[in-house]
Amino acid sequence: MKLDPKKTAVLSLDIQEGVLGFVPGAEGALPRAATVVEAARKRGFFLAHVGVGFEPGYPEISPQHPRFSMIKERGVLIKGSDTARIHSSIYKPGDLVIYKHRVSAFAENALHMILRAQGVQNLVLFGFATSGVVLSTLRQASDLDYLCTVVKDACFDRDEEVHRVLTEKVFAAQATVVTAKVFEGEYAQ
Repeated sequence: MKLDPKKTAVLSLDIQEGVLGFVPGAEGALPRAATVVEAARKRGFFLAHVGVGFEPGYPEISPQHPRFSMIKERGVLIKGSDTARIHSSIYKPGDLVIYKHRVSAFAENALHMILRAQGVQNLVLFGFATSGVVLSTLRQASDLDYLCTVVKDACFDRDEEVHRVLTEKVFAAQATVVTAKVFEGEYAQ
């Protein structure tokens, strides 16, 4: 299957310096993520990096939110900081970076509007963690009528079994699941 570059966006999800500290082992997926991004650039796909990013002082984080309160306590993922920076293996100056404030890539930002303005109908998703941002984004993207592809070996989850079940069983209901090699060789040609 080939994807039309004029109608397809490739989204890296939470592949940030600071996120790697929360997801030990994720570095192993970086080479495959870089393969996907490079193939997207060569073929002319719309490319965006979506990551977690907050304003100084974390006004977006409620004290009642345990997951994000931990980020505030650690003092990480402030927009413009080293921890919020997209990983250097996939980022080039000039790349579009969209920040979000919760788990889904669509959470409290202009991602959906940007994709629609660009005529995007298909999304290629990958990132850290499979059971977090990838799952949440896929569910919401499907509800927004995007046709999705998940690059399973450019995703990572601390729990290998959860990653396997999601990529082999759950995601197939809402996406085509491929490897980075298949994306590079068949989808991005």
